[in-house]
Amino acid sequence: MRHGCKVNHLSRTHAHRVAMLSNMATSLIMHKRIETTVAKAKALRVYVEPLISRSKEDSTHNRRIVFSYLHSKDAVNELFREVSQKVAQRPGGYTRILKTGIRHGDNSEMCIIELVDYNENMLKEAGSKKAKSTRRSRSKKASESAPVAEAPKAEAPVAEEAPKAE
Repeated sequence: MRHGCKVNHLSRTHAHRVAMLSNMATSLIMHKRIETTVAKAKALRVYVEPLISRSKEDSTHNRRIVFSYLHSKDAVNELFREVSQKVAQRPGGYTRILKTGIRHGDNSEMCIIELVDYNENMLKEAGSKKAKSTRRSRSKKASESAPVAEAPKAEAPVAEEAPKAE
């Protein structure tokens, strides 16, 4: 039984798993989106999110720690220069996993893992949804319909006053 085992070993030795996650993290940082299996994506999320959090503070110490995980100068520079500026205000949750279906060869569940702040389509949809849903639009409609309803009522008392004048 696997009580207390928190790490998904992904059917690999420790060295193979660390090398694979390092390569996948480098690819994710460089390309902003990669396609992989769901199990690998969940393991990669745990691996890469602390590195992105560390990149918010640009210091030699943090660069060396991230380099020890990624082993790529280009990926470290990309992470500290571009990615860290985009995620500076975000408190966490830098990656998103989108399930895409199954792989026909072995029926494994496939997904896309991407950096959240780099998907322009999702950012546009989020901005347009906020603009459409406001409470003020309902109150304006109610206030506009009220004067239309009052206009016929104003005419009715005028017609009643005319017979009283006789």
